[in-house]
Amino acid sequence: MSKMRLAAISGGTLACAMGIGHFMQIGGGPDVTSAPVVSAQSVVEGAAIEAEVEKPDVTDAEAPDAAALAAPEAPRTEDMTLSEIELTSALPRPPASRGIPAPLPSPPLTRVALEDAPISDPPPEEPTPNFACEYDMQAETVAAAMVRLTLTVPCMTNERFTLHHNGMMFTGATDLSGTSEMLVPALSKKSVFIAAFANGEGAVANAEVTSLEYYDRVVVQWKGASGLQIHALEYGAGYEDEGHVWAEASRDMSVAARGNGGFLTRLGDPEMAEPLMAEVYTFPSGIAKRDGAVSIRVEAEVTRENCDRDVEAQAIDLAENGKLQAQDLVLSMPGCNAVGDYLVLKNLVEDLSIARN
Repeated sequence: MSKMRLAAISGGTLACAMGIGHFMQIGGGPDVTSAPVVSAQSVVEGAAIEAEVEKPDVTDAEAPDAAALAAPEAPRTEDMTLSEIELTSALPRPPASRGIPAPLPSPPLTRVALEDAPISDPPPEEPTPNFACEYDMQAETVAAAMVRLTLTVPCMTNERFTLHHNGMMFTGATDLSGTSEMLVPALSKKSVFIAAFANGEGAVANAEVTSLEYYDRVVVQWKGASGLQIHALEYGAGYEDEGHVWAEASRDMSVAARGNGGFLTRLGDPEMAEPLMAEVYTFPSGIAKRDGAVSIRVEAEVTRENCDRDVEAQAIDLAENGKLQAQDLVLSMPGCNAVGDYLVLKNLVEDLSIARN
């Protein structure tokens, strides 16, 4: 088919498209809403594309007849095969200015034996750490025949213990570092002090107190809240006088060291459960500056803790010859309606007679 014939067909096609559009506008065709709309522009573009394709000339004998032209060709159903597809995506490369990073070194290969090695004897066990604790107590003699004890047990922090000395006993406790310091009246020249813990362990300290012969001592000890107290009335003093020595007016040991009068030491921690408590009255009989007498009384206050029950106690008296005399006591306390009253225990300990040499 020649180029001129193709142009004529294109013009005819364009005229048919315009006629079909006119027919659709006057309502001669099918319903607009049900049929697809073919625009004239699309027909023209299709014809133009077909016109631009050159085809070889053919003779009249080879030309198709009108019937063949009138019948549309069936759509071609051949599958399109894609080949030689090249992917354009690739891994990013660093800029040329930075260069290509050097490859990491490969770790050396280690050959592993496939056969089990013979089992040798196990290594010897290391010795178990020794958690033994050192129990140490040091004794130092100070004025007025007193001994300063320093108990050090690092593994026994905040632990309760009982101090024993010549029959006297009281309860103490270590602090956060396992230490406790105590000032204890000596009851013998060659004093032995034992601190015993609940686990059966303890510490021992010795002290030689050569000045003890110049002092008289009276000890009253008990367990729990007994309400017991020592009251010493020196040189005929009455209650609340200057010469009245007791827990609320205990004085300092320096008074006795100078020979001016006695002093009171209270031992034990009353805040503990069922503590062992003791009170010790000391008077410098051998170095006193005055002659006279000291009246020593033991009293028991009736309290809510001890009313209507028995109270057990013990009195220890250090005589002039250096010997200790002990006396046990069981006291039946009155009923709780007597709370606030006092019981005076006479003749539990002997009064002191002071005569300067």
